[in-house]
Amino acid sequence: MTAYDASLVSVTLDSRYLTGFADGSFVQAEKDEENFSTKVGAQGDVSVAKTNNPLGTITLTLSQDSPSLPYVVEKSKTMTPFPVWVNYNDGTVKEKVGGTQALIKKAPSRTFSGEIENREVEIQVLDYTEE
Repeated sequence: MTAYDASLVSVTLDSRYLTGFADGSFVQAEKDEENFSTKVGAQGDVSVAKTNNPLGTITLTLSQDSPSLPYVVEKSKTMTPFPVWVNYNDGTVKEKVGGTQALIKKAPSRTFSGEIENREVEIQVLDYTEE
């Protein structure tokens, strides 16, 4: 039996480890388009076309008081691509998603209240891969 451990998830943005994630789902990663599209002809013949779109999106949810938040906000102001990787490795299960060319879509929105709020960061990965 294996047990998932959230502390084994690491996120590096331009080789810097991020910390201060919010409770709950703190990383979401997915390819932007499906791997293929289909077309069915009038007589039922099916054609399949491979999608060559390499884009993916990684969404991080940081806590308002995350020590990584100022760094992420500064990175959102630049148009210089950087590597981003999300890794999970418990010795049995290994997952890695990300790419070598990424940009932050925009600075995270800000909400203020009587409690610690979350900040969502969307990262566009230009050469998204999953392992």
